Amino acid sequence: MARGCEVTIAASGATALLLKDNFPGLPQLPLAGYDIAYSRSGGTFVAKIVLQIPKILRAIRRERRWLRNMQATHQFDLVISDNRYGLNINGLHSVIMTHQLQIMTGFGGFADYLMRKLHYRMLEQFDECWVVDAQEDGLAGALSHPPNIPANAHYVGLLSQLETPAHDAEEQGQILALLSGPEPMRTILEKLIIGQASELTENQFHIIAGNPSGKPQPHLPGHITYATHANARELVTAISAAQLVICRSGYSTLMDLATLGKKALLIPTPGQSEQEYLAGHLNAQGIALSRKQADLDLKQDIAAALHYKGFSSTPHAGKPVQMQAVIDAALKQLKN
Repeated sequence: MARGCEVTIAASGATALLLKDNFPGLPQLPLAGYDIAYSRSGGTFVAKIVLQIPKILRAIRRERRWLRNMQATHQFDLVISDNRYGLNINGLHSVIMTHQLQIMTGFGGFADYLMRKLHYRMLEQFDECWVVDAQEDGLAGALSHPPNIPANAHYVGLLSQLETPAHDAEEQGQILALLSGPEPMRTILEKLIIGQASELTENQFHIIAGNPSGKPQPHLPGHITYATHANARELVTAISAAQLVICRSGYSTLMDLATLGKKALLIPTPGQSEQEYLAGHLNAQGIALSRKQADLDLKQDIAAALHYKGFSSTPHAGKPVQMQAVIDAALKQLKN
């Protein structure tokens, strides 16, 4: 937008609502998601995903047909795909963004190797693969730094919608619970946090539910405030004010925390191997405390998490993202 391009968003569901909130003036095209059903149990999470692979492959083929139809009408010059594997067609420059080159299957090294080969075959169908991490001192560890990378890949640095505020607004005792991710796990964690936080009156809790279509929670104690969702401006205010952020270990959230240099209590989605790896990786580095959802005890865990170094100890804290330079390079390439 800053370079005078006409930008169109393709999305559906909660993602579309959130993008509409942040960019009300941009046109949106409805693009169905992969409609993946998630397990209530961490132990069956991977198996349930594997069983849905045929449905995912059909969705990818559907995406490609959708893009051909849209291109006939809109004549796009560039497509930037956020992990949508069907958004590439002949004659249209296409980029896919991902941090997860190595998919952690949870079934051991050989299964991870086979999955990486299959994954690279899909990624290399695009003109470019932007790896959303730093090449040195990366945040995602082995996920973004496997033994080799796709032939079309290069590192573009961290990506965050948030900008570091001009002054520190952190408040002692302010705890932010930042919820996200698939149902029913999001709701399960929300109920767990509200139940435990209700007893901890020495702290002020602010919950951002990550559920744009949800409803406000009635009858909460006075030390707990609740919002169904937040736009980028509201989110940076809430995170900046928090002494500690309680959240899933999804990579987008981690990049926001790294940009703002916050301390965190990470609760990976049960059975989601990527989040479990990221939380364990950051815990081992002494950056953030990782706690299993089933073992969560906020009274003890908040105090323990505050003793970790926090994301201010990483080389990414307070640094502006490099995405504008990456976009400029892509536009220059198109002109050439």
